[in-house]
Amino acid sequence: MSTTASAPTPIQYDGFQIELQPTARRADIILNRAPLNIVTISQREQLRAAFEELDGSDAIQVIVLRAIGDHFSSGGYIKGFVEASPEYLSHLANNIAAPERCRKPVIAAIHGYCFGVAFELSLACDFRLVTESTLLALPEQRIGMIPGSGGSARLLHMIGIGRTKDMVMRGRRITGTEAHDWGIAVDCVADESLAAATDSLVKELATFSPLAQRTLKHLLNTSQNTSVQASIELEGQAFGQLRSSDDFHEGVAAFHEKRKPEFTGS
Repeated sequence: MSTTASAPTPIQYDGFQIELQPTARRADIILNRAPLNIVTISQREQLRAAFEELDGSDAIQVIVLRAIGDHFSSGGYIKGFVEASPEYLSHLANNIAAPERCRKPVIAAIHGYCFGVAFELSLACDFRLVTESTLLALPEQRIGMIPGSGGSARLLHMIGIGRTKDMVMRGRRITGTEAHDWGIAVDCVADESLAAATDSLVKELATFSPLAQRTLKHLLNTSQNTSVQASIELEGQAFGQLRSSDDFHEGVAAFHEKRKPEFTGS
């Protein structure tokens, strides 16, 4: 991994690179395969491994998924689907779910095209920032296929069956503004403001207790597939467990002492 954007990367990743910013407790996974950042089959597996490695680092609190060039990504390498076996393809969603499984907050900073597997990968992230130039789509119907890495399922939970059918069954592209209005993205900014908006969100997330954020992310991801009553029970159990944490005691002390808390994640 490189510590700066210009430093050499010791590991040659397939179509992406990793940039660490230890002082900001931030790691960026950067799509970088000119000109359209097409995602290959092997790249999916390497992305999964990268998320898992960063998830295990105590020095990193927030992960950003972004891209170099004019577009986030035009999607997957289509010939790869023809070459791979049906059994192999049926498990592709496991790799793309890596941001969702990651215990830490993951931000997708999206500009330009974000199609197919790239959109599915961003949907597995916790936050999506888009720009006025962003176009998002699951266009698999155009080649006689359907999304295969969780895209339609995640959209269904986010925006409902009507809008999901409108997007997926028509292979329709939506703009960044529509994505924000529909609740897919947390914000839509000018193209030149995406980096600043991403930095701001990273800084905000880094002020919170890592332990409380890990707990809350797991709780929310689990609760979306349970009943309201079961979710309340899970929330109560997590609340009780955090009661004895060092971060909670530090947060209470900082509140009464009118200072910023110094969380350790324990």
